[in-house]
Amino acid sequence: MTSAYPVIDGHNDLPIAFYELCEYDLDAHDLSGPVPQLQTDIPRLRAGHVGGQFWSLWVPQDEHAVRRTFEQLDFVHRFVERFPGDLRLADTADEVEAAIAAGRIASLMGMEGGHSIGESLGVLRVMRELGVRYMTLTHNNNVSWADSATDEPVLGGLNDFGEQVVREMNRIGMLVDLSHVSADTMRHALRVTSAPAIFSHSSSRAVCDVPRNAPDDVLETLAANDGVCMVTFVPYFVSQAYVDWLDGMRALAKERGLEGKEHRKQVEELYDVPRPDITLADVVKHVEHVREVAGIDHMGVGGDYDGCPEFPIELPDVSSYPVLFGALADRGWSDEDLGKLAGGNILRVLRAADDVATA
Repeated sequence: MTSAYPVIDGHNDLPIAFYELCEYDLDAHDLSGPVPQLQTDIPRLRAGHVGGQFWSLWVPQDEHAVRRTFEQLDFVHRFVERFPGDLRLADTADEVEAAIAAGRIASLMGMEGGHSIGESLGVLRVMRELGVRYMTLTHNNNVSWADSATDEPVLGGLNDFGEQVVREMNRIGMLVDLSHVSADTMRHALRVTSAPAIFSHSSSRAVCDVPRNAPDDVLETLAANDGVCMVTFVPYFVSQAYVDWLDGMRALAKERGLEGKEHRKQVEELYDVPRPDITLADVVKHVEHVREVAGIDHMGVGGDYDGCPEFPIELPDVSSYPVLFGALADRGWSDEDLGKLAGGNILRVLRAADDVATA
């Protein structure tokens, strides 16, 4: 990968990881230097040629969700203000490009879950005014107006209010993010939206059959919508061998009455199947499959760093993007195509969303 194509990554969970580490205390851990407890800090962002980052605003789905989302938004603002030589808030494609040209890492925000608006279009509009650029319609659980990929389906997609949410997001220029939603919600939202949609951190269901990934028919519809699927690196979403291994271990835990995180080590010792390695090659399979189905103009990267405890061996943290792009270059990807994957496509989508909002 050349420095002419800095990465614009779709999803990084530093805000919640930093809260869990030190309750957002920027004096407790200096992110301008190495912070080994995390997968993200400024030196590693620089080493990874990251030019733009969507910081994820994720909070638990409870009665405090709206307040806690505002607190995460405040953290991102304070983080950027603390390191003005490295970071710059950005809201539009032009602002992202200006930040990169000035040698800064453009900092954008995305809410991870419709629970963060508390069923209020007013809160949605305020979040957009404060710079939130996308909203993932659900997280791991359903909201009252949309089904999640990892919950029991209730609506079969969106209800009437869910359609209102999507249309209002189009009107105000907030990207519709389909990561985490059920396949039926993906299809429903793509029928409703008048602007390109995104997957901020999802991979291909044809390569790894888990409900968090995008089926091929959805990827084809996404291409027709002119959206982007930002391929993620999370082991459970990229490695079918790992999924099968983990499912087998869960079955053993249930059989032995050892369910729960506190029993994980004991179950691993009882389970006699070796844990498969998750590698760069697994991620490359997804990238190339999404390219085959959706096309080079409809893909990006969304690593999900600091949102998962482990990553493929060669991609352990945010410094790793050049490893992926180098592997793709070795497989014959052109500089032009690498540039589209790295950030060109998501910049196009940002501009298209703004065009719809101002029409």
